[in-house]
Amino acid sequence: MDAADQEPPKPRIVKINSTETWDSHLQQSKSDGTPMVAHFTASWCIPSVAMNPFIEELALVFNDIIFLTVDVDDFKEIANKYEVKAMPTFLLIKEGVVVGRLVGANPDEIKKRIETLLQSNSQFVV
Repeated sequence: MDAADQEPPKPRIVKINSTETWDSHLQQSKSDGTPMVAHFTASWCIPSVAMNPFIEELALVFNDIIFLTVDVDDFKEIANKYEVKAMPTFLLIKEGVVVGRLVGANPDEIKKRIETLLQSNSQFVV
């Protein structure tokens, strides 16, 4: 099979469709240390929707991270629990704990924060 036959890589973006799905990803992050970026969005929020293609690009580049999309209208209880009051809001989660928060559509800043999240996740061997 040559390169032309291969499917393009799919971004690892999970659309949260239940509180159980959210809880299971949080538990996975706790147990295996997988870093996560949660994008709190709403279909009516233009800046939030405009970030979707950028988040897909990030998910292709940072394939060690699980990206989650949470629609605040569908899952108000999750948004309330994490005090999400504006969209888009991005939560950076490590080992099940929120270690960073970014409010607003700022592609450069979210990329910088993801790079920092990954650097803090790597193990240094002396």
